[in-house]
Amino acid sequence: MNALSPWARAVKNHFNDQNLPALATYAIAGYQIKIYNLYNSLWIAVRCPKGIQIVLRPAYAPNDHLTLGKITRYDNGLVINLTSGIGKYQVKLEIPDLKKPLFRYITTLKTDESLLVPFWPRDMVITGPEGNTADPEGTVLVSQVGTRSGLQYITLDKPKSGSLLYFQNLTALNDYAEATETTLGNSVGGSWPELGFALPPTLKDKPIPAHQDMVLSDAFIAFSPEHPKDEAAQAKQFLDLLADIYLHMPKPATTYYSWPDMVDQGLNDLEFSHGCWSHGAEQDYLNAYVADYDTPPELMVQLAVLLPLADYYDWKGSDLPAMQKILNGLDAFYSNELKTVVRFLPALADKLSGDEEQLKPNVMDSWYLHHPLLNLGRMALRGNKQCEKLFLGSLDFAIRVAHHFNYEWPVMYNMATLEVVKLETIPGKGGERDVAGLYALVMLHAWQLTKKNKYLLEAKKAAKTLHGKGFDLFYQANNTAFGANAMLWLYKETKDQQYLDLAYLCLANVCKNFQLWDCNYGYAKNYPTFFAMFPLNDAPYTAAYEEQEVFAALHNFLLYADGEGILPSVNLLIPEFLRYILNRAPYYYPPNLPKEMLSDKIKTGQVDHKLWIAIEDIHDGWEQSGTVGQEVYGAGVAFGIIPRHFYQVPGEDFLIYVDYPSARYHHRKGSLSLSVKGDERLTCRLMIIKKNITLPVFTLKCNEVETKVAKRKDGHLEYEINGGAEVKIKWNK
Repeated sequence: MNALSPWARAVKNHFNDQNLPALATYAIAGYQIKIYNLYNSLWIAVRCPKGIQIVLRPAYAPNDHLTLGKITRYDNGLVINLTSGIGKYQVKLEIPDLKKPLFRYITTLKTDESLLVPFWPRDMVITGPEGNTADPEGTVLVSQVGTRSGLQYITLDKPKSGSLLYFQNLTALNDYAEATETTLGNSVGGSWPELGFALPPTLKDKPIPAHQDMVLSDAFIAFSPEHPKDEAAQAKQFLDLLADIYLHMPKPATTYYSWPDMVDQGLNDLEFSHGCWSHGAEQDYLNAYVADYDTPPELMVQLAVLLPLADYYDWKGSDLPAMQKILNGLDAFYSNELKTVVRFLPALADKLSGDEEQLKPNVMDSWYLHHPLLNLGRMALRGNKQCEKLFLGSLDFAIRVAHHFNYEWPVMYNMATLEVVKLETIPGKGGERDVAGLYALVMLHAWQLTKKNKYLLEAKKAAKTLHGKGFDLFYQANNTAFGANAMLWLYKETKDQQYLDLAYLCLANVCKNFQLWDCNYGYAKNYPTFFAMFPLNDAPYTAAYEEQEVFAALHNFLLYADGEGILPSVNLLIPEFLRYILNRAPYYYPPNLPKEMLSDKIKTGQVDHKLWIAIEDIHDGWEQSGTVGQEVYGAGVAFGIIPRHFYQVPGEDFLIYVDYPSARYHHRKGSLSLSVKGDERLTCRLMIIKKNITLPVFTLKCNEVETKVAKRKDGHLEYEINGGAEVKIKWNK
């Protein structure tokens, strides 16, 4: 039991073995909710079926008391008005479904005078059952880091009382952050048993303005009476509770962006901008960052762009000169001495600066070996013999490394000696924990290509080492998402439940690194952030490259999952992430951003505001972005999006666009059909995009019911479609 603050101690004293007068009482699926106005706070006390109490403080008047005003009751909630010396509070309680243990409270304050907030207590304290002097025990498995979602996933361990997910809708607090110039990062946290949200302290010259309604909290709490027995149960429960809250939380509208136009601009700049390429060892190579001529070419960079280009080539059906340019230089990355591809171009390895650990010859960052192998294998499966030779010629080395480290890779090692250069990310936190999933996917591609069972066996051995890593499995977003694919693939081949459980564990780790709120203060007023993905556990920014790869990996996951009966929560959350990335990704391109939000201090290379190459980093709204550089290896964003969300219709002068993932596209003359992924309780956008002619007359049916069309000013046609719909479109010229 941690030492308690005076605020938490007061809660324990108030709510232990006292017959307190309640303003209102609700019973929700075995949970009892009571509302109290005591002393200087309004309280919501939730008694779990096994007795643990979750006590929440929606309204607080420091060194004062709250005077009860008008209470308005309605079927599934109430609104309470209160006054204090600092102003007027309103607290609204919403219970969407009396059969489901989930509720929401929204707190608004209108101050009488400008108000400074040097400190504010956290709004959740967990206490034991009434009459029991023993302190309850629990585990905080997930908590907000930086500007990720303002959530905490908590198991109630002693007495076993199930679990809860606390979620603060930080979007609602943008006005507070804007007025006080505070960040909402790390605003949900604390230590057991004093948890939840605390208002960020104001600056001395930036108070809460007077006479203005200001939202101080918009919290959702979802409970489960099931106490998860292991990490697999925790992962599934976390996904389910997150989806339950997601259904009820406010979500920003999305906008259609003309990705076909953006891809043409990006392709032109990729092929013809001098800053994107370097010449060395008699070939042209992509730079990692625009105008970064000091770092030798990297294999990962070449292949990270080649694969999205190959996707776009398959969709467009015309030559892309940049593809051949990249292919021309790949062979030079193979080391005949080590019998494997290497990270940096061997002919220029002597130019490595040595300023950082990884910028030394033969030093390999563990995932940097497997990621190029994954892409070489994918190109080999497309029929590219050059990539197949490089892929097959490197597998023995990759396996030898895996065996040497017993499938537990360090952060960095020496390729020649296998000596560890950097063991852990942080002391005690282990190395790159999700590399085993990425390695398994590489081995599965090798098995698919060669039909040799030794590679399938390697994938299975690597998969087993993911057990026990829980919510600490995530090292890098794309690796973890690729690992989810590998585990689902193994499940499909074996029907062994452990692999499906590991797939969900990977996905839960991905979801804990989302930003499920729209930062709309400071520079962030210029771009959306809702459903953004952070590249590393502790990264202070979101990044184009990792988001692009997670986007592609989760599309593949849904393809693998077709017909497998995956968790409904997964089928809900993944399509929503994919839909919102279409809404956010345009803002990685500098021409779509105001110059003042981009930093002049660049770590690597330079940022060209007119160049359609993504910047790496989008920061908290009070910080400038683009500080890392303009990443050439993130140039594949548009090339990956278009083939997955735009359908070309043979013989017709229009495109079909769906912002949810879809499958089973089938075209006949004058008609087409497709299946939309996702949950039927949510909707997506389907559009018919005209090219150069007047569109024909269309009839669109979802599940055999005709859907109304909205005609847009740009001439395109737009439909609102439910997730999970079977769509049929017919037209007459």
